[in-house]
Amino acid sequence: MAKSPLSLHLTFMFSLSMSAAYSFSSLSSPLSPLKPFSTSSSPSKTPKATTSDLLTLLSDRRSSSTLNPFVSRELNSCLKFLVPFTPNGIKMVPISCSHRKSLNSNRNGVLARREEDELIWWPPQSVLDLARLAFDSRGDSAAIHRVLDPTVIPVPDVEGSNEDRCQLTRTPYGFRFISEELNLYLKFLFELIVARAPAVGLNASLNRYDFFHGHIFLARDSGRLGILFHAKEYPAFDKKVFPYNMGYCQKGSNVSYDNSMNLRNILWLAPLPSDSTGDTWAAPGVLVVLDARPGGIIYRDIIPDYVKFVRTIYEDDFGEVVADVNYLDVGDVKPNYQLFIC
Repeated sequence: MAKSPLSLHLTFMFSLSMSAAYSFSSLSSPLSPLKPFSTSSSPSKTPKATTSDLLTLLSDRRSSSTLNPFVSRELNSCLKFLVPFTPNGIKMVPISCSHRKSLNSNRNGVLARREEDELIWWPPQSVLDLARLAFDSRGDSAAIHRVLDPTVIPVPDVEGSNEDRCQLTRTPYGFRFISEELNLYLKFLFELIVARAPAVGLNASLNRYDFFHGHIFLARDSGRLGILFHAKEYPAFDKKVFPYNMGYCQKGSNVSYDNSMNLRNILWLAPLPSDSTGDTWAAPGVLVVLDARPGGIIYRDIIPDYVKFVRTIYEDDFGEVVADVNYLDVGDVKPNYQLFIC
């Protein structure tokens, strides 16, 4: 995979998502039902699921019908939707932005649940434009980099991270999109996930130990724009439950290592453009928690053996990685969440 100019400037982030594989590849979890994984292979007759299968399942019905029925059924059993999934059950034309409430209104609780759903199915025009750009580029991350504002934004101290010598982001600086509407939409995604995830068993908090980042990617086969979010990033060290030292960023964590780790991967997909000419769409947007419980097909087939104990799905398994999106509390006295694309 060719590296973009932005990717070449990204430095290694010592985090659960990236470092666990190198530090603890020979270890397994002592917690039940977060049990040690087995290295025994599945029966040869059993079809194996891939991230491409997952993306196909979350596209239009015509495409998803081509999947192996066993794989389709097993993947469906591991999907916990935060917004109803209706691949062809709603009108395939985005709602006019003029008929929507401002994204800012969500912070005051003004948006109704249906309006929030519609912002996932059919995001604002700037997001649709980005999805179309990603699709037309067929996986060229440079196309997305070109719509970033070139202004360099230093990442300040985040909840005492400097004192702990913890760098949460890949680089000590970040960027934002030129379109402020795009930036607001990314913030909306973080806040919507926190608000709705408890309904499926995931209690995520916006802080530097738990939920603060996602990985923007362009799907390998289709160019579809997506973000793989990771919650439960730095579980607290515990000699019995989580005896793994994850470095400076883990210091002070109160994130429990429990069954909710199965739900730490959250996937957002932008609406899927159609191959037809004109502004047509094959499928609406998606927001779903991926259940990586032991015994499930995601745990068995998609999560690598060496990180099964932390249930990490890697963003580059989906396609070309564009950048990380971080939503960090940089306030001193009261919370002040800011966006940093690194």
